[in-house]
Amino acid sequence: MIEEVKPDIVDICTPSYLHIEHARVALEYGCHVILEKPVSLKEEDIDGLYALAQQKGVRLMIAHVVRFWDEYVKLRELVLSQEYGRVLNAYFARLSGVPRWSFENWMQCKSKSGLVPFDLHIHDLDFIVYTFGAPQSWQVKRSTQTSADFMFVQYDYGDFFINCEASWFDGAYPFQCRFRVQFEKALVEAVGGVVTVYTPDDQVHSFSEVVKGKTGINLPTSNAYANELCYFADCVEQDKPIDMVPKEELKTVLRILESM
Repeated sequence: MIEEVKPDIVDICTPSYLHIEHARVALEYGCHVILEKPVSLKEEDIDGLYALAQQKGVRLMIAHVVRFWDEYVKLRELVLSQEYGRVLNAYFARLSGVPRWSFENWMQCKSKSGLVPFDLHIHDLDFIVYTFGAPQSWQVKRSTQTSADFMFVQYDYGDFFINCEASWFDGAYPFQCRFRVQFEKALVEAVGGVVTVYTPDDQVHSFSEVVKGKTGINLPTSNAYANELCYFADCVEQDKPIDMVPKEELKTVLRILESM
């Protein structure tokens, strides 16, 4: 396909255990590559892949879509601006039923998917590292069963902590993700795509995601996927660095996940 079509960009959305192999092929052909997370199950693979992209003079980006999701973008703005003061504590959750639908059940194979840490929790951890930097330490409580996988993690940042929950439940549990962050002057919560702010004067206000409709095609409630693709295409077209997803943050995320 690459030989016949000669695409400028290849978007790799194959199973996790094929990511490195497929990315190397596309980069070798001189294509710009946007690669679904996780880039790999091993931190050691990252430097080599980025070195190959540099050698070929092309762009490489790992598609950590939460960085482009509207409610998370808003949360990061609040953290950095300190509009409601410092963060005192936070909670992030990402839950679903066991993914029995995967091809040849590859998602339930640890060597291929990395299970819950690399499939689910990676999203929240990546956003946490992107927003707060690397934690000082972390504690993990995890229970793996034949079909289910549950984990709870606490990240210590010295003057505040972040609790996370990620689970595959053994049943048809609907996917959900949410966060709750306690600032000095407000509690900010996201549930079902709506961010609600609770302030000490008993005021409550909410806002929903805004669908920008850049592509003209049907999109989910959030078009974060379109946003990240547009961002990558703009970086390629304008020859700009991929500042939104730096390599060192990816290495930090995988280093932590490998310890779990």
